[in-house]
Amino acid sequence: NKYNPDHRQIYKFIRTLFNAAQLTAECAIITLVYLERLLTYGEIDICPGSWKRITLGAFLLASKVWDDQAVWNVDYCQILKDLTVEDMNELERQFLELLQFNINVPSSVYAKYFFDLRTLAEANDLSYPAEPLSKERAQKLEAMSRF
Repeated sequence: NKYNPDHRQIYKFIRTLFNAAQLTAECAIITLVYLERLLTYGEIDICPGSWKRITLGAFLLASKVWDDQAVWNVDYCQILKDLTVEDMNELERQFLELLQFNINVPSSVYAKYFFDLRTLAEANDLSYPAEPLSKERAQKLEAMSRF
């Protein structure tokens, strides 16, 4: 894909991952944190030829860190038929290295992203989950992201 995707193509790709892998809204926020870290630590740019792979890598890690029943690499291969388990393993390894293995997401960082996204949604007349992160979920997030 050497062309610039429009927002509908990006949305369709993300929606496909979310629906097929049954990812949570919290997982989406963690994914965004990881994407921004990648752009900072990895000093890379998202371009038309790499956006799907970069997004998939962020979702892969976020689902393993956050969700109780993480999606296995082989499961993503069933969703995205052109990938092998070896591709997914390599993607995960590269993503972790580019993040400098910093997968910890403190509740304060999560809250910042949550409220920034809510503000953005409201400014664009989009719906957004009304519930911020509960104390219990915040503690779970911090505990799970320390592994």
